[in-house]
Amino acid sequence: MCPAKVRMRSVLATLLLALACNANAETITGRVVGVADGDTITVLDARQVQHKIRLAGIDAPEKKQPFGNRSKESLSQLAFGKTVDVETIKRDRYGRQIGKVLVNGQDVNLLQVERGMAWFYRQYQREQSPNDRRLYEAAEDAAKANKRGLWQDSAPVAPWEFRRPKRSP
Repeated sequence: MCPAKVRMRSVLATLLLALACNANAETITGRVVGVADGDTITVLDARQVQHKIRLAGIDAPEKKQPFGNRSKESLSQLAFGKTVDVETIKRDRYGRQIGKVLVNGQDVNLLQVERGMAWFYRQYQREQSPNDRRLYEAAEDAAKANKRGLWQDSAPVAPWEFRRPKRSP
């Protein structure tokens, strides 16, 4: 087979792989009509369809945790009533779409971490771009160093630890 055909097949195979990886990806544009907590919103699109969105790459304190309400208030300030673009990547086991939320091009997920209102959710970092991983990690490091938000607590408990069922001794 000639080199040009080999190259063409390689390019075609790469494109097909990229399309397959992004088969579930879509961009949702709409207005934020609800904020459930520090990492979950409801977006109403132009067709009046509601989308429950779980912010990708972060995990915010649960409502019953310290800073749980403040995290929700922070997300409300950033997004409630605003038009957003959500770059979705998949659905979670609860049917929510997982995605990066942008308000005027600003990454709201990252802002929650920068404010100390959420953790960088390293367990799912492979679902993020390498650049987003670096940004989210650096944002968490800076929030910790500057004792912003939940990092004011002497021993903050990560939400995934808080949700873990308590075991009897």
